Amino acid sequence: MIRVIHFQRKPLPIHKSVEFIFEDVRQRLPNHIHAVKVEFSKFSKGLLPRLLMLWEAYKFQGEINHVTGDVHFVTLLLPKKRTILTVLDCVALKESTGFKKFIFTWLWFKLPLKKTQYLTAISESTKQEIIRYTGFPSNKIFVIPVAVSSLFTFHPKNFNQVKPVLLQVGTTPNKNILRLIEAIHGLSCELWIIGNLELSVKDLLEKYQIDYRNFTQLKLEEVVSCYVQSDILCFVSTYEGFGMPIIEANAVGRVVLSSNVASMPEVAGDAALLVNPFDITAIRTGIETLIENREVREDYIQKGLTNAKRFDANHIAMQYAALYDTIVDELKN
Repeated sequence: MIRVIHFQRKPLPIHKSVEFIFEDVRQRLPNHIHAVKVEFSKFSKGLLPRLLMLWEAYKFQGEINHVTGDVHFVTLLLPKKRTILTVLDCVALKESTGFKKFIFTWLWFKLPLKKTQYLTAISESTKQEIIRYTGFPSNKIFVIPVAVSSLFTFHPKNFNQVKPVLLQVGTTPNKNILRLIEAIHGLSCELWIIGNLELSVKDLLEKYQIDYRNFTQLKLEEVVSCYVQSDILCFVSTYEGFGMPIIEANAVGRVVLSSNVASMPEVAGDAALLVNPFDITAIRTGIETLIENREVREDYIQKGLTNAKRFDANHIAMQYAALYDTIVDELKN
């Protein structure tokens, strides 16, 4: 029996993805691997809580230690040959500046990677960013994508061409909601937004008289319900390490508008209409195409159902199991 510890951050209300990913993985690993979640007792905020997290990682380490993302620094007290780190994205290096970038560079990447035997990246795009920013050996980075939850299943729906529901998942700056709002100005539609809204977003929604609903702190089942009731997923993000909403909408059977940058073309394949997320006109044209052209819309939906199968949870769990087996074999030699 191989005992694997999944170290996970204590999630803030806006943090959900890591928890969903590895809960499924743990349930689907083969019988010879026993994976246990260790969730840190403190939020990753401030010096003292992070020092405690380091101690907790050292205290609860197992035969294999898998740091599942976002709290890379906890590898510092773990034995390198037994440690795996999952990198979800490199946004901290791309968008931070000055002292903040220095901290992220050293405490989230350079030093933690020195204490890591293998990395997993959730997309090829993220893998290439890791190599570019850190120089970590390519042959020690495994691309293991995100598994779609089994709760996201096909739900057929008659498309509301008169006033479709557009679903926006996430409200952080990279989610590009301000450009989306400008793009749908004047269109007959209802915008559903999952995530906390900044005042600037609310002001723009009011300025353009957008008919919208806002949802926060949803349970996963409630998130699924939003997908089911929507007509189009609008996910024109400017940056993603993966882009899970694309696959979730694919699995439910909703047509997807997404971006032609970062990891999104890799994840979507031919199962989404991809546009330039920095071009408001392109976003609007894409939405209009999906509303007006039933044949195009149905084609993307069918391709989406096929695309979602690439991210089956059993298949993803087997990829992690193979990596755990590799480390155990190396420890024996």
